[in-house]
Amino acid sequence: MIQKYFFFIITLTALSFVTCNKKVEKKLDKEGITKLEGAIFGTTYHIKYLDSINHQESIDSLFELMNKSLSTYIPSSDISRINRGDSTVIVDDLFVEVFEKAKKIYNETDGYFDPTIGKLIDAYGFGSGKERKSISNEEVKELMEGVGFDKVRLKDRKVYRENNNIEFNVNAFAKGYGIDVVGRFLETKGIQNYLVEIGGEIRARGKKQDKVWKVAIEKPNIDGTRSLQKVIELNDESMATSGNYRKFKINEKGEKIVHTINARTGLASESNLLSVSVRMKGDCADVDAYATAFLAMGLEETKKFLQKHPELKVVLLYNDENNELKEFVN
Repeated sequence: MIQKYFFFIITLTALSFVTCNKKVEKKLDKEGITKLEGAIFGTTYHIKYLDSINHQESIDSLFELMNKSLSTYIPSSDISRINRGDSTVIVDDLFVEVFEKAKKIYNETDGYFDPTIGKLIDAYGFGSGKERKSISNEEVKELMEGVGFDKVRLKDRKVYRENNNIEFNVNAFAKGYGIDVVGRFLETKGIQNYLVEIGGEIRARGKKQDKVWKVAIEKPNIDGTRSLQKVIELNDESMATSGNYRKFKINEKGEKIVHTINARTGLASESNLLSVSVRMKGDCADVDAYATAFLAMGLEETKKFLQKHPELKVVLLYNDENNELKEFVN
């Protein structure tokens, strides 16, 4: 039997990483689980943990620290100042960890995951910068000159870029990283049974009383309706889902522009994957980044990648040659 409480995994991975932090008062249910809910990073969060102490104030402070370090929507943040060419910025531990995680996954995915596509994200209208209408191939080629995580380095807490066209944008796995920060905080308070969700990405540890945490993956309905595709049990795992079937635009030429940009080509066109859900016994930031990369890779390249990374478990949803919804699960 599916347990009463579950989350829909909403596939909007490029939601704005902004300062909004509207909180809801703590609720303590009959099972002794504290529930904290609110809005952050342009989306909503839900936190459940088996303890009666309200940690809302501390969690708010963690969100503020993340925004101060990593939000491209705050002009005074470290990442915004770096993007403007401020060479005096000394980055904090949050930035360092995000940088190192991004470097690792950039190398593993051969550049399909690359947080230096900030100007492309802006140009396609999914970032904080100025949108360009109907980007030409020449404009894409020009913007690609500023793409490449191998063109940046971090030394003594300072970021060095090969040229000023390189712009960082970590929204693709910022929600996942925020979840990890909150989860680790709860663990420092001795809380071993919890679930943290931001915008559909999840980190679950322990159990809800004697039951495992359960979450649901949505069917990729293009008509705006919502229905369940699959229910997943999380056993001390993190999980992230990415998809392009809701968050997209139609440009002046009538072409579909999706929010997951292929960092290797600079194009914002769909792969043959409709939805990608990735889970592992590790950090949510990692699976958040892998989900983004896989959506750009497409079905066959993702399958090849998974053969080398058995630690990753996926649910891949795609349409076959008959336009029927199919599911690949490893």
